[in-house]
Amino acid sequence: MSTRTVITGIGVAAPNGLGIEDFWSATRVGKSAIGKVTRFDPASYPSRLAGEIRHFAAEELLPSRLIPQTDRMTRLALVAADWAFADAGIQPGDIPEFDMGVVTASTSGGFEFGQNELKKLWSQGSQYVSAYQSFAWFYAVNSGQISIRNGMRGPSGVVVSDHAGGLDAIAQARRQIRKGSKVILSGGFDAPICTWGWVAQISGGRLSTSTDPDRAYLPFDADASGYVPGEGGALLVLEDERTARERGARTVYGEIAGYGSTFDPKPGSDREPGLRRAVEVALADAGIEAGDVDVVFADAAGTPELDRQEADAINAVFGPHGVPVTAPKTMTGRLYSGAAPVDVVSAVLAIREGLIPPTVNVEPAPAYGIDLVTGQPRSARVRTALVLARGYGGFNSAVVVRAVD
Repeated sequence: MSTRTVITGIGVAAPNGLGIEDFWSATRVGKSAIGKVTRFDPASYPSRLAGEIRHFAAEELLPSRLIPQTDRMTRLALVAADWAFADAGIQPGDIPEFDMGVVTASTSGGFEFGQNELKKLWSQGSQYVSAYQSFAWFYAVNSGQISIRNGMRGPSGVVVSDHAGGLDAIAQARRQIRKGSKVILSGGFDAPICTWGWVAQISGGRLSTSTDPDRAYLPFDADASGYVPGEGGALLVLEDERTARERGARTVYGEIAGYGSTFDPKPGSDREPGLRRAVEVALADAGIEAGDVDVVFADAAGTPELDRQEADAINAVFGPHGVPVTAPKTMTGRLYSGAAPVDVVSAVLAIREGLIPPTVNVEPAPAYGIDLVTGQPRSARVRTALVLARGYGGFNSAVVVRAVD
């Protein structure tokens, strides 16, 4: 299929920045937003740090009728969708409603909304539970609310594959565009920083228990001992290149050029994890060789075993120190399904500026054998970037993002 899927609009809401320019001005210089949890008192929990979005006022950005029926995750996604369409120069009605769809990813759904309604159920009784509980917690609610708000009735859906979900959603959007849809909004958002969500995350056994924000999340570092979670994500306006050109799109950030996904073998099988194969499939789908990739945005799990697996996959494809590697999510924490779409945003902005953002606070262990960009941003000619993501339970995804002249 010769149809090229391009990115024409971006809406990003991350702990270190709201909107493209705010986010990139922080990311490009390594400004971290990880700190002590403020959305509840974390004193009684073993993990107490997160990447929180501190200055987001949904009431000032959305109609009042939407506030009581939405979780924080959905409010962030709705605002990011507004920003993405504004960036693309698209308004509801500009494109036929059945030619526009939404494909999003979510790892946890509306955790905080669900928690609050369960509190009402337990303490006050079922008659006090909001009718909106029937959908506000659900994984697909972002796709539904965005499509309703913007009159989008084309192919839509949701993908649930943990951290890999954001890339899987973008790939699904590309498939729909190749089938004839003109515009698909895609990406992922999560906001699981509430007590119920916190307990669920801790139970996975991968959260850092460090209380030092500068030494808590250290992928590829000898002191790595888990990750710091965060909230937020990004949504991308994806279009067929011809549609974008014909309507006079103001900006084409880049092309979603390749995609690959795999699933890890059963634990204890002694078979190789699936990440390397996902990378190879993505490169083949893009029609490029390993030497064509200018930077890899790593999944950066932050545990020795998973970091070792990722480094081995990168080295198997590119060779030791064969390609610059970066993990800007060390500034925000891991945003679950929102993490990889934010990395895609960083990738296209790195292409735009010719600058690889750094991995902050990390002292890379030589044993991993990767060229990790740390400390300061690195000037480089970036034309092609590879974004990696892995989900709990064995999901592996890789997306190639390429410059468009």
